[in-house]
Amino acid sequence: MKTLPDEALSQVAAYFQALSEPNRLRVLNLLREGERSVGELAELCGSSAANISRHLTLLTQHGLVVRESRGTSALYSIADPAVYALCDLVCGSIARRLDRTAAERAAFAQALPANPRKRA
Repeated sequence: MKTLPDEALSQVAAYFQALSEPNRLRVLNLLREGERSVGELAELCGSSAANISRHLTLLTQHGLVVRESRGTSALYSIADPAVYALCDLVCGSIARRLDRTAAERAAFAQALPANPRKRA
């Protein structure tokens, strides 16, 4: 990344911004199982079809999903499965950070008196 021009960095930032919304991550997770329609995704996400459609449009613009028309319906699927490797990497990093934080809290809690309110 260190040799990328500003325009390329802007595209990378936009890609990550597309992944920064929980509903879009839900959609990507659901598409991991296979292609789905807007209606299916909306029902599974507990959202409106219009809302999911907006998310899918943005994900399509960033090359994360593809739309395929079949008769009167459109089905969406993952365009680049590498997005799952990226998400798994980020999830692993967050899990390790939370583990460290929990260990630090536990060490700190052990250093405190059992009940600081009861003092003689």
